[in-house]
Amino acid sequence: MGDPMRILVTGGAGFIGSNFIHHMLARHSDVEIVNLDLLTYSGRMENLQDIHDDKRYKFVKGDIRDEKLVEQQAKNHVDAIVNFAAESHVDRSITAADAFVSTNVYGTCVLLETARKHDIGKFVQISTDEVYGSIEKGSFTETDPLNPSSPYSASKAAADLLSLAYHKTYGLNVVITRSTNNFGPRQHPEKLIPKLIIRALHDQVLPIYGTGRQVRDWIYTEENCKAIELVLQKGKAGEIYNIASGKELTNLEIAKLLLKLLKKPEKLIKFVADRPGHDYRYSLETSKIKGLGWRHNGSFEKHLQSTVDWYVSNEWWWQPLTKDKFFQTNTPWMQP
Repeated sequence: MGDPMRILVTGGAGFIGSNFIHHMLARHSDVEIVNLDLLTYSGRMENLQDIHDDKRYKFVKGDIRDEKLVEQQAKNHVDAIVNFAAESHVDRSITAADAFVSTNVYGTCVLLETARKHDIGKFVQISTDEVYGSIEKGSFTETDPLNPSSPYSASKAAADLLSLAYHKTYGLNVVITRSTNNFGPRQHPEKLIPKLIIRALHDQVLPIYGTGRQVRDWIYTEENCKAIELVLQKGKAGEIYNIASGKELTNLEIAKLLLKLLKKPEKLIKFVADRPGHDYRYSLETSKIKGLGWRHNGSFEKHLQSTVDWYVSNEWWWQPLTKDKFFQTNTPWMQP
């Protein structure tokens, strides 16, 4: 038996990152993971408390912008970096764009430079479908131009371009994944699905931006984690891989589905002022990731029900987070 694969996961205490760590440790006995996370509002130790004593897992509190700390971790025989660390909430980016540029662009630069210096075998940059902007018909492919609409998506697009530049200039083995809207357990209630579930459980108004007809493709985070694992293993250097389920629904349809599952009345839905620069529709073409062998498994309805069940059963996890203004208010970017 050879040495275990050692992965530096950044932002691993967040939603997708923590699910990825759980996924990798469950599937691979020969993997060791170091989780570097600053534990901002969206990164929580509770997301990983069940693996705290796993000898294959180590947590390091720190900032990806801290060059000395990142280099210290990279020196410890790291085979790959998977970068989930990011400011990721569009509404927050409208009120505080500088934090998004600092973490998402400069932080990624620190990681890339460290990977270059220490000849790390693979760098997986976790990105988003939002970098492409909105599309009325059809689906974006990986070669389509980037047209971000928000400070968040612009910062992610910049990080993507920087990552690709490190491949072209230095030959760094960089791959990028761009997924559609994730949902599932342990997602911060600033995001649409957990926010609507929790507010409905309290019989509170469900705020829906504009007409609620914005279209998103929804993927269960475990399915995204499977795709990221595959890209880590088989993704070709310098390539981008779109990840999507093909299940496109409007925000209004999501709200109605959740109310039906929770046996709550649709009168809880309230339309509120739309946010600036709100994209109408995201859609991704996924033949490239399927070419690596990935297939989306399970139905959206089944995954949505399991997500609802998780939030119903884990009030201890989300209750402390409901004091956040982005959970409580309808149009948070307009708040002082």
